[in-house]
Amino acid sequence: MDSARDLLVALARRYSFGDVAALAPAHLSNPVKSARVTALCAFGERLLDLDAEDFGTEIEHPFPVAPGVPRPGRGVAVIPRDLQNRARACHMPQSARERPRGALASLRPAYRLLLEVIEARWRRREMSAMIAAIHIASEYLPLLAWEPVLGHAGDPARWPAELTAEGSRFGVLGERSCDHTKSDQSAVARSLRVAIEPPLGWRSYLDRQHSHVAHALGVCASACRRKCAAVDWVRDDTLAERCRVALDFGESALVRLRHAAPVGHGFGVPSPEEVLEAWQRSVTSLSKSPLLGEPSEADGFPLERLTTVFSVVAGVSIKPDTLLADVSACLVEALSG
Repeated sequence: MDSARDLLVALARRYSFGDVAALAPAHLSNPVKSARVTALCAFGERLLDLDAEDFGTEIEHPFPVAPGVPRPGRGVAVIPRDLQNRARACHMPQSARERPRGALASLRPAYRLLLEVIEARWRRREMSAMIAAIHIASEYLPLLAWEPVLGHAGDPARWPAELTAEGSRFGVLGERSCDHTKSDQSAVARSLRVAIEPPLGWRSYLDRQHSHVAHALGVCASACRRKCAAVDWVRDDTLAERCRVALDFGESALVRLRHAAPVGHGFGVPSPEEVLEAWQRSVTSLSKSPLLGEPSEADGFPLERLTTVFSVVAGVSIKPDTLLADVSACLVEALSG
């Protein structure tokens, strides 16, 4: 490296936002530029960490109080508006009435970001963080399948009346003829009333039960042995198979690796070779679905055909986003300018 700035640029291009934020203030003499770099790093780190709760929080330029340094009003936003809007599309609303609805309106932007994060973690050889991102993707995948049917991504504030029509067992506690687990039944029942709860109750539901509702809807569409009125109204011929792929992905060898990583219940970290081997077994099993069919030409993604699996479940093309790359480019420009 020719200089400390070259090192910072290299770290920014590697998405090492935390390292840049820690090192930059000591090497940037302009306090306004330093503050802008710090804000961009905070934004990028949220995206990389999939901190969807805070994606909607606007980061402002913390102008320092120093002679000759302008301080316009309450601060100036330093994150480009386009990047903020794209991040907000992946944001989980923190109350039942918050607008816009972000990832509850559509999960497609969130899954595009998940793919970009998974690819970034792979290239950085951060296997534990990558498996954690894959686990998150697996938990909400049935909602991605239901989105074309519901018109939203499983927003409890917008459940269609047909889900609970006469003869429906959706959310009926203790219903033995329903194939939902007790946890799923409890979560679904809560989802039917959580829209009138205060923000604290809403956030508790999202943290602990929303993923169970996703699983429950997957079971309703593809695994229920005694269908009820909850799905009688659905007119999507592919929903059952798309949900079957989503549930099978959640039980795949790749997702089960989570239990061998620190983010799970053990202390080991899977190697890249173990990840690829588990994914190969997973994709072989998933390819039994007629929706996946025979593999075509290589797609260039580290886990070959993962983008295809997500696209099949969604019913539309899901490709990796460029949010991290675009934040990195902004950060490089701020460091170099």
